[in-house]
Amino acid sequence: MEEKFNFTLVGLFVLVLGAALIGGALWLGSDQSYSKIYDTYQIYIKESVSGLNLNAPVRYRGVEVGRVQKITLAPDNVEQVQLTLGIERGTPIKTDTFAVLQTHGLTGLTFVELAGGSREATALKAGRGEPFPTIQTGPSLMMRLDTSVSTLLTNLNRSSENINALLNEDNRRAISHTLADIEILSHTLAARRTTIDSGLSNAARTMENTAQLSAQLPQLAARLGHSADTVDHMAGELARAAGSTRATMDSTRQFGSDAAPEMQQLLNELHELTSSLRRVSSEIEQNPAVLLHGRAAAKRGPGE
Repeated sequence: MEEKFNFTLVGLFVLVLGAALIGGALWLGSDQSYSKIYDTYQIYIKESVSGLNLNAPVRYRGVEVGRVQKITLAPDNVEQVQLTLGIERGTPIKTDTFAVLQTHGLTGLTFVELAGGSREATALKAGRGEPFPTIQTGPSLMMRLDTSVSTLLTNLNRSSENINALLNEDNRRAISHTLADIEILSHTLAARRTTIDSGLSNAARTMENTAQLSAQLPQLAARLGHSADTVDHMAGELARAAGSTRATMDSTRQFGSDAAPEMQQLLNELHELTSSLRRVSSEIEQNPAVLLHGRAAAKRGPGE
């Protein structure tokens, strides 16, 4: 005998079970989303939001804190995109917080990343005439890469144009002539290598002789100083002899009148010789090169 089933009871059981499953799911998820309070913020972006969808996550330093609630064009500026964000209350949105678009590695899905926000900054509030606080935005990684690549290509194009302008027909002809002159010069130097080597050897020998002369200059200066002392001593002896002569002139006037001027002139010349020797010795000690190059020309005074 076949059993008869009450399909009404079966349907009622299925409905009750489905309602229980839905209620359980809502109860399990109530601790995560339905018990949270969200504050509304808005941002304006000047780049494409391709890959960004509604309910895309909003993350603060990598922590998910909200969702994208609305994506529209800015009402007053068609070059911007207005995003409305729902962010959990208590998230530290400060005046120096900024938002950028980030993209998952291979999936291409885009989300909003919040960064910045120092401890000393104040909480962000809505400005006058704004329905919600507006978070500052920054360029995304793709935007920065696109800008950098565009700048690089522009610089490369400019450099290529400059190189093409530099290597025109006249400049290429001048470079060819210069290379030909360099080749001729290299051949000339190679042909006169022996003469050049001889000249370098003579220059080296001259430098050695100069070094030896420089080593002997102190001795020469000392000898000149000694000669000056000797002449000075001789001048003193002559001065004493002149004194004796003046004493003798009292008795022999005729001799005194003839010899005294000559003795005085001799003494003056000896003093001048002594001064010259001392001056030459001093100059050699201060600048030994004066023996090779001579005395430097005196500087002219004002108006000369």
